[in-house]
Amino acid sequence: MKPKKNKIKKLKKYHKWPALIISFILIYYAVSGILMNHRKLISGMDVSRKLLPKNYKYDNWNQAALKGNLQLSKDSIFLYGNIGVWLADSTYSEFIDFNNGFPKGMDNRKIFDLHLSSNGNLYAATLFGLYCFNLELEQWQKFSLDVDIERFVSVLSHDNWIIAMNRSYVFRALDEGIHSKFEKLELKAPSGYKNDVGLFETMWQIHSGEIFGLPGKLFVDFMGILVLALSVTGIIYFFFPRIIKRRKRKQKQIFRLVSLNKFSLKWHNKIGAWFIVFLVILVLTGMFLRPPLLIPIANTRIPAIKFTHLDQINPWYDDLRDLIYNKENGQYILAGYNGLYQLKTLKSVPVLYNSQPPVSVMGINVFEKFNEQSYLIGSFSGLFLWSPDGNEVYDFISGKPYQGATKGMPFGSYAITGILEFNDKYQIIDYNQGVLSLGDTEHFPEMPEIILDNSPMSLWNLSLEIHTGRIFEFLLSSFYILLVPLVGIISIIVIISGYLIWLRRKRKKH
Repeated sequence: MKPKKNKIKKLKKYHKWPALIISFILIYYAVSGILMNHRKLISGMDVSRKLLPKNYKYDNWNQAALKGNLQLSKDSIFLYGNIGVWLADSTYSEFIDFNNGFPKGMDNRKIFDLHLSSNGNLYAATLFGLYCFNLELEQWQKFSLDVDIERFVSVLSHDNWIIAMNRSYVFRALDEGIHSKFEKLELKAPSGYKNDVGLFETMWQIHSGEIFGLPGKLFVDFMGILVLALSVTGIIYFFFPRIIKRRKRKQKQIFRLVSLNKFSLKWHNKIGAWFIVFLVILVLTGMFLRPPLLIPIANTRIPAIKFTHLDQINPWYDDLRDLIYNKENGQYILAGYNGLYQLKTLKSVPVLYNSQPPVSVMGINVFEKFNEQSYLIGSFSGLFLWSPDGNEVYDFISGKPYQGATKGMPFGSYAITGILEFNDKYQIIDYNQGVLSLGDTEHFPEMPEIILDNSPMSLWNLSLEIHTGRIFEFLLSSFYILLVPLVGIISIIVIISGYLIWLRRKRKKH
């Protein structure tokens, strides 16, 4: 009997104390995860950056505050990005809020592209739809389009056509401003197409439940509630026996505490036993969404899981990232999740270029024409000058030829989130450092108070910072990156040890 008792004692040791440590962490993981699963629902809710740690306050237009600029005239410049759209003069002494018409909330004014057509119509590709500026009403007006993914990533024009793209389809219409009638186009499968997806994306969708659509997301929400229940009941069972012992000395009426303690233990055991498989999957998939475990799966592709949200008829579902039209040869260059493609027309078969610039798994953030032969490609891997015809890739900042990816973090020296262009001169935008001047370009002005005061953090983004552990960077420095894998490993130990304790006790009863 002693060996069995010793085993149970060891299991209790592995379960009790680690569980107490991570229970409080798992509570905010569960809450933030549930919020992240419903971005549209909470898009109107923001949190003042003044209430957050210092590193979350904007400094020099960092944290993707800016993505790009659009020059209307010598004295009128649009700046856009996570701060929405602002109109500035050439000296940046005056800024005008140009977000009238967008719904309330910073997520609703998250701008990925801004375009002024030759007909003078202004279009915006945003997180939650495609907009055009109504000159008569002086406000943005949203197009009603047949989409299940509202995130629009690109808008451009050529001849008399306006072309917009979300993550799955291309939309084309005659350039008539708010009266434009868009046609929905599904791009053809690229040559050599295989119905496979990124392992990172698969892990992400399993973790969020999106792999099974709305029912899957609701099930993961339910799992989040169960994690809350496990954490709370575990905390109760840890502390209440001690409280009960103390009160026994003072009074005999402790039935309520005893009942609550028994109730907590009963459901703590049942929830853990019934849902152990789902809990382990939830933890494991979450661990692989952050470095260092992200690194080995970042560029791995696997077949799309049949009968899931990933198994789509549309070969470009949730894969489109950006689009450019080359006037010189009358062709398009398409940026997809898997690379850059050549398109003769929107109805032709996309062909993958032999030469590919490095793009972070986080996605492409800059795709601009540099000259007739070259393009600027920016992501968290850095900023590169890419010549598709010459099969050449250069690091735009250092000017040196790209030597290939190095082992380690899937990020470069600069985490590029955007670029500013003024009279053929460029300033890069780094996620952490903000706007950085290149060569003899003038220093970009600091963020004015009017923008700072009107740019809180969306509740969804705050939930993401909490869920990834980045919120603790001000305490842990770069070691915060280990928080997710450590919590994941401890959670697995706690889940399995708790199940084994429950199993042994159940066998003993029988």
